[in-house]
Amino acid sequence: MSEQAFLDTLLLPRHALQAAPSDWLKRRRAEALERASALSVPTVRDEDWRFTDLSPLYRARLQPATGGQTDAAALQLFAVPEAGSRLVFVDGRFAPELSRSVIEPDVLAGSLSQALERRADAVESALATVARVDADLFTAVNTAFLQDAAVVVIGAAREVQQPVHVLHVATSRETAAHPRLLVVARQGAACTIVEDFVAIGGIGYLTNAVAEIVADAGAEVRHVRIQREADTAFHIANTSVRLAREARLRDCSVSLGAHISRHTLSVVQEGEAVDCEIDGLALIGGRQLADTHSTIDHASGRGRSRQLHKTVVGGAAHAVFNGKIFVRPRAQQTDSAQHSRNLLLSPRAQVDAKPQLEIFADDVKCAHGATVGRLDADEMFYLKSRGLSEAAARNLLTYAFAADVVERIPVPSVVRAIERTILGRIQDRQ
Repeated sequence: MSEQAFLDTLLLPRHALQAAPSDWLKRRRAEALERASALSVPTVRDEDWRFTDLSPLYRARLQPATGGQTDAAALQLFAVPEAGSRLVFVDGRFAPELSRSVIEPDVLAGSLSQALERRADAVESALATVARVDADLFTAVNTAFLQDAAVVVIGAAREVQQPVHVLHVATSRETAAHPRLLVVARQGAACTIVEDFVAIGGIGYLTNAVAEIVADAGAEVRHVRIQREADTAFHIANTSVRLAREARLRDCSVSLGAHISRHTLSVVQEGEAVDCEIDGLALIGGRQLADTHSTIDHASGRGRSRQLHKTVVGGAAHAVFNGKIFVRPRAQQTDSAQHSRNLLLSPRAQVDAKPQLEIFADDVKCAHGATVGRLDADEMFYLKSRGLSEAAARNLLTYAFAADVVERIPVPSVVRAIERTILGRIQDRQ
């Protein structure tokens, strides 16, 4: 299939535009469809995609996902006991029988239809306004065919102690699904969102996900993103965040699955004295490719950002990290640091790391750096001298490398689940 034929397939279900539940959403979807039709399919000839060859995706014969079948027993493996609500989407469609929504006067965690009924003003002010469709084809396609979405709205000064678990389940073969998440935290609110992408029998499918997060003044959003798709899957995702004065973002993204994955994270510090901490971890092997692009835009003064991105790469896999810190002229007294740490487990593993700083203010403190290395021979010798086997020593050191990212996740059961997955996969990834 050619690149154009792939795009034509993505844009095939145009009739769905007629089913928009409101006029404003119908207009935004129509604008996104018009933009998607005008954009080109990204290739390695584009600077932003030069390390990520999507030609295997373009050769796939995908059909629009229509919603698959699963049951509660099959999803038990992915349970988050601490969660106060769970929103389940199967092949991109909301599954109310598997979900547990929360609809209270100042807290809503539910589907798009529930949110439009109870929090229409919050949804209209934020949905499809944070994630830009003008330059990103996949975001434009997601918005054009936006039907279901997970929506979380937290009222002013309300702190929700229990996490909201948003579980996206892939069950079908050779389909394209467009999951969507919207989080709105009003002034002084606080919440934790666990966004989880898993597969039950899905083969050769595309997940094209978009998440939008809006934190008003003084709000705090803790966002955990876990990508553990099938190894035959394609996963393209965009997370866009807008932070107002004194807002806080704690973001952690863990990428374990998919044949080819790409996550683009865009954070705009619109207000003064914003604080964000962003962690990332990719653990891949075989012939996987995991690409992370991020931008932290310091648009106002006295902002702080910390970013740590780690990759563990085995087999003939390829990890990409491109992180940009952008400091605008009025963003005086910005304090920003970005670090990319990468561990190669085999001679054929490959990493391309490109941290970037663009600074247009003069009173700032900014730093960045990247390292690529292998397991330390002295540490291996020490562990083996204490009786550990070669494999056990490698596993222990590899997990220790990844541990500081995982252990900062604020949900204990998620930490344990990721630890089990990592320890189980380290051996496979070497």
